[in-house]
Amino acid sequence: MAKFELKLPKMGESVAEATITAWLKEVGDTIELDEAVLEIATDKVDSEVPSEVDGVLVEKRFNVDDVVQVGQVIAIIETEGEDVSEAETPQVETEEQTPAAVEQVAQTVTAAQETVAPVSSSEGRFYSPLVKNIAKQEGITQEELDAIIGSGKDGRVTKNDILNYLENRGSAKKEEAPAETPKPVTKAEPQQKTAPAPVVASGEDEIIEMTRMGKLIAHHMVESTQTSAHVQSFIEADVTNIWNWRKKVKDGFMKREGENLTFTPIFMEAIAKALRDFPMMNISLQGDTIVKKKNINLGMAAALPDGNLIVPVIKNADQLNLVGMTKQVNDLAKRARLNQLKPDDIQGGTYTVTNVGTFGSIMGTPIINQPQVGILALGAIRKVPAVIETPEGDFIGIRYKMFLSHSYDHRVVNGALGGQFVKAVKDYLEAWDSNREI
Repeated sequence: MAKFELKLPKMGESVAEATITAWLKEVGDTIELDEAVLEIATDKVDSEVPSEVDGVLVEKRFNVDDVVQVGQVIAIIETEGEDVSEAETPQVETEEQTPAAVEQVAQTVTAAQETVAPVSSSEGRFYSPLVKNIAKQEGITQEELDAIIGSGKDGRVTKNDILNYLENRGSAKKEEAPAETPKPVTKAEPQQKTAPAPVVASGEDEIIEMTRMGKLIAHHMVESTQTSAHVQSFIEADVTNIWNWRKKVKDGFMKREGENLTFTPIFMEAIAKALRDFPMMNISLQGDTIVKKKNINLGMAAALPDGNLIVPVIKNADQLNLVGMTKQVNDLAKRARLNQLKPDDIQGGTYTVTNVGTFGSIMGTPIINQPQVGILALGAIRKVPAVIETPEGDFIGIRYKMFLSHSYDHRVVNGALGGQFVKAVKDYLEAWDSNREI
């Protein structure tokens, strides 16, 4: 028998780690090639990790809720083949003994640091890079860190110590206040003031815990409003020609391509053309630096089974014809509904489109998908009376119209550019060729 190491696969640009949400197989279970072994979640999307071999699961290296880095071994699968060589066994033992070896190295580093460059803290204590990183991410002050009672050797603060402190941070501050100097308490007070007020519910109210995806979306939306200076431009487009043309060709398109021709790919084609005309809408802002994107990758807000929205990306949208755009839109929408999107499907977007008309809204004020600088909301198509200008004079007629709502980042996109861009989308839609062939 041979052993195969199942590693956390690369999951797209900027995704370096994932959280294990569920094991689909237990130790001793038989696994087939490409069969899902566990479920993982990133800050972008949920996914499954399939097996690359046939075999039996003999070891799980991590538990549910553990955070795993890309490339780390997460499970061992025993496969048919040659016996594992004796040289391989000590390798596993060495990996298991690594923490002890690291501890010894850390002690050596501690001694050196105490002699040459001691850590500047009130206790003169050594903190591992992992502990320092957690403290930085969670906004723990030096005073708070010094106040944590360590369970490691010589009172060292371990990973579990700081995680336990975070779980009981609110109560810990109150308990530690009498024993500590006033300085740490003063530092912690602003955080207590910004804590959300407790929810008061009556006996008939239902308490619903937010889903993991819901929490991520909420955080992303709040962060966007706090980052970008949102401003909106609205414009109305006459899409009568598109309405009549689609009605004429959709049945033949279905028979020939096996795809349903919706309005979305038509709108996406016009938006991609407008982005090509106004490349400064196809940018991102990183600090004080503007990154002008070479590719036009359109994000398309789509509904998940639980009602949340996700934004799969149509890569190089300006290079697709209408048939290719339709297939991309339908495929991504379908896999979003079935919760089958892969991490790479939602990476690399440069501009986002959301169709609020699906829910009956005639317009909206969407929130920018960071670090992009613009998002366009498509309103519902309505049959309305309108003034029609002709060489013979003006008259009232029935037209199909819709509102386009453009939200953009006023830090880098001024009103002229924001307005000109959405006007260009309108012009492309209204200039639709009623005799176009696909």
